Amino acid sequence: MTKVRSEPLGATALGARPLPPRLAAKAPDVQVEEVAGARATDEFIRFQLDHYAGDEHFVPPIVAERREFLDPKQNPYFEEARGVYFLARRSGKVVGRVAAVVDDRYNRFHGTQDGFVGLFESQNDPGLAAALFEAALGWLKRQGVKRCVGPVNLAFHHDAGLQVHGHERVPAMMMPYNPMFYSVLFEANGFTKLKDLYTYEVQAIQGVPEKVRKFADRVKQTGQVRVRRLDLVRPESDLSKMQAIFHTMLKPTGFGFAPMSHAEFMSIVNRLRPLVLLRPELSLIAEVEGEAVGFAITVPDTHLAQKEAGGYLFPFGLAKMLWKARSIDRLRGLLFGIKDGWRRRGIDALLGYETFSQALSLGYQAGELGWAMEDDTLVNRMLQATGGKHVKTFRVYERAL
Repeated sequence: MTKVRSEPLGATALGARPLPPRLAAKAPDVQVEEVAGARATDEFIRFQLDHYAGDEHFVPPIVAERREFLDPKQNPYFEEARGVYFLARRSGKVVGRVAAVVDDRYNRFHGTQDGFVGLFESQNDPGLAAALFEAALGWLKRQGVKRCVGPVNLAFHHDAGLQVHGHERVPAMMMPYNPMFYSVLFEANGFTKLKDLYTYEVQAIQGVPEKVRKFADRVKQTGQVRVRRLDLVRPESDLSKMQAIFHTMLKPTGFGFAPMSHAEFMSIVNRLRPLVLLRPELSLIAEVEGEAVGFAITVPDTHLAQKEAGGYLFPFGLAKMLWKARSIDRLRGLLFGIKDGWRRRGIDALLGYETFSQALSLGYQAGELGWAMEDDTLVNRMLQATGGKHVKTFRVYERAL
């Protein structure tokens, strides 16, 4: 059984899940400090690499990419968001970290006064976690926040939730991964479940489900819907259409996604662009009389290749990644959208069928899809109809302030 390398007070195996205390007391020997400067930022980033050393499933982030992601001057997410990062030390050694964020665009859209905690990492010690949360929640209160939601890293369109089910599987790209005891640390510090998020796995050996094929055939026979590849020569028009579709799907429900600025949307696109170029057959747009009504972006899951880099592209990490990428046989369904007003018309079945067919022809063996909110019946049924098996659960918590 995989274990976190460091052994704090009361440490247990990753797979163990003891009952949490009613409310943890802050550990008296832990000092929490706000991250300031490049050196402390690097400590914040590198702690995750040290913390998971020896965990066979952990995929180290690329340190240089994390520096840009955390930098308000380089990440356009911070155009309408503000945040702070904290490190916890015990006897001078870093033993935990957390971020606290207020997203003004999110709160305007949802009509909330929420703040996020995220990028949480900690040894298995509820008192240590209490010290981290005290610092983060104290900052959020001073920003006028009434409810804390998390973990959110740093927004829902980045990654969100604690993994609470499916730890035996390799983590998929752009999804969280954490020890099982993290849920205990949250619950021991007053957090309660807000919502679960599901991901699904599809196996090539299953083939395209017959009901999906028949539904897709009926849609194609109407002659109204055209499915084509994303235009990679002049992608700006298609990307604008995708962003517009994404925004029509958003609902001010008090949970989940919020509109993105064009700069933020493009920053995500630019991160994914090399993967789209690797398999352009899997980036599809659905149109009706020239109007874009849906899209599905699926890419090779490069997480196993990224693992080879060990967090650093140079001097040898990039070469190791490229070599490992040659043997990738898994896909990651990253972006999927149906324009508001076009759901339940078979566009989803057609996009799913075309993606599945292309993936089979290219020799891929499996793919992970999602996430889907536990109470989004339509999306869950759609993923199940394409042969998806629920394999992982990620939990988002809340705590009133």
